[in-house]
Amino acid sequence: MLKLIVHKQRIGPILGRHPWVFSGALKVIPEGLKSGDPVMLVNEEGNFLAQGYFNSYSQIAVRLWSWDEHEVVDDKFFEKRISAAYELRKNLVASKQTDSYRLVHSENDLLPGLIVDKYADCLVLQFHTPGIEFWKESIVKALKKVVKPDGIYERSDVRTRGIEGAEKQAGLLYGKVPERIKISENGYKFWVDVIGGQKTGFFLDQRDKRQALTKYVDKKSVLNCFSYSGGFSIYALGAGAKHVVSVDASESAMELAVENVKLNKFDVKKCEFICADVKQYLFNAQEEKKKFDAIILDPPAFVKDRHKVKEGLMGYKKINEMALRVLDSEGVLVSASCSAHVTLSDFRYMLSESAGRSRRTLQVLETYTHGIDHPELVSFTEGEYLKCVFARVM
Repeated sequence: MLKLIVHKQRIGPILGRHPWVFSGALKVIPEGLKSGDPVMLVNEEGNFLAQGYFNSYSQIAVRLWSWDEHEVVDDKFFEKRISAAYELRKNLVASKQTDSYRLVHSENDLLPGLIVDKYADCLVLQFHTPGIEFWKESIVKALKKVVKPDGIYERSDVRTRGIEGAEKQAGLLYGKVPERIKISENGYKFWVDVIGGQKTGFFLDQRDKRQALTKYVDKKSVLNCFSYSGGFSIYALGAGAKHVVSVDASESAMELAVENVKLNKFDVKKCEFICADVKQYLFNAQEEKKKFDAIILDPPAFVKDRHKVKEGLMGYKKINEMALRVLDSEGVLVSASCSAHVTLSDFRYMLSESAGRSRRTLQVLETYTHGIDHPELVSFTEGEYLKCVFARVM
């Protein structure tokens, strides 16, 4: 295994178990390395520090997956990593009511760049880096052995692959995977479009927030913005909401939301499904003096680049202000951000500005971050992407 020497003043993060090693931390990066090549990091005296795979000649040169000098990277290595991740989820998430969850959460499960989501008896994979894609055959082999799925589908069509210099890929890797899979989550049923849907087909990381919503919506009117396939809407209906409006710009998402309401045998007459731009809908709702008892704002990431944080926060501030203007007195706002470049403190401050501009007083009731099947390495703060605040208008 190739050894790379780390500058003495740059070994701190590695000792702290941070999974990224930047090019500037390495004394020399030899020519001819391929993404995925296993490498060992040593200090200037030649002592072992960690091992991982060569990522690229760009900013993040190496991604780490082991701090054990004697660990061998082979098929058994991936079986061990995947088994550990699988056991954690089976113990903490899986039940008769829930059969779908994030199985491998990239760096946070010591398999940097790899995402595996389990939907009922099928798996959906994302290889975010060319380095982890180098090990695709071993990873698929390990998943087949450990999880024994009916099928494995690849959705490596994420934006980050372009940043890492890899082409987007999607397709069947093993067995059979239907275009739509019926899953169970906390006793509710959902159709998941794993082939054409957003991300890997469903937002598994909002499971606990959807469950938290149920305590606030009995006999209430609910507006679910950026509703996608109706996750929050289904939970609201199940908790006794009297009327639920789902708004999303995607026609296919709206069609799936309707199907999910019917799948759970809820009364479609209690629902409205509106294919529209959320900002325009909120503007029209204010003009028409509509009011809701609970509003969910779960938009896509407004900040995809660390240089555009200010611009993204303005976007969040605008939609939250608009939502607060149509939220009834004593109403509950559920506001989320999946932008990793926006900190929880920044998000809270944005909410305070939105409340001030809309002349409302907000009281934070609950704050959520990652779900239990999306664990985080304590050192890997770059992985903190999700934040969700439940707040009441006083």
